[in-house]
Amino acid sequence: MKNRKLVGFVGSSNRPSRSRALVELVADYAAVQYDLAATVYDINDVGASLGNARQWADLDPQAQEVLRQITEADVLVVGTPTYKGSFTGIFKHAIDLIEPTALAGVPVLLTATGGGDRHALVVEHQLRPLFGFFQAHTLPTAIYAANRDFVDYRLINEAVRHRAQQAVRELAPLIGTSITSPAIAAE
Repeated sequence: MKNRKLVGFVGSSNRPSRSRALVELVADYAAVQYDLAATVYDINDVGASLGNARQWADLDPQAQEVLRQITEADVLVVGTPTYKGSFTGIFKHAIDLIEPTALAGVPVLLTATGGGDRHALVVEHQLRPLFGFFQAHTLPTAIYAANRDFVDYRLINEAVRHRAQQAVRELAPLIGTSITSPAIAAE
C-alpha cells in the first residue's frame, strides 16, 4: 500500500507546460522506484485566490488544500519555468504562504526549464537557497531542461533523463528504502 506521498508543484499556469512535463517525469520515476503515491499540482490547481492572498487565511479552501498537500508530502518535486534568471513570481508567492518550518527535513528534487543554457543556474542560485531557508533537504542533483530538450511537451533529451534518474536515486537514503528498480539502479 502506498502510504508515503510525493507531491510535485509547478510554478507555471500554462497547460501544457514543459515545466509540468519535467516535474511529472521526475515524480513518475520516484513513485515507481519507491512505491510513492504521487500527485502533481500547478498554479492553476491553487486557483485564483492565490494572487490576492497576503497570508494563509486569505486563501480559499482549494488553495489551502494544495498548499497543505505540499507541506504534508514525504517528498517534493518542484519545478518552474525560468523568467529573467529566476522562478516565477506566483510560484514564489505560493511558497511564501507556507509556514517556515513546514518543510524542514523534507527531501526536495529541484527542476527548472528555460529557453536555453543561460537559465540553467536558476536551480542553484534561486531554488536551492529558497528551500534551504525552509530547512528542506534539497538533493545534490538538480534537473534543468531547455526548450530544445522537448518535443510536444515531452522530454526527448536522454542526458536530462539520466540526470533525473540520478536525482531520484539520491532519494534512497532519505526515505529509508533501497533502490529496487534495476532500470534506475543500473544507469
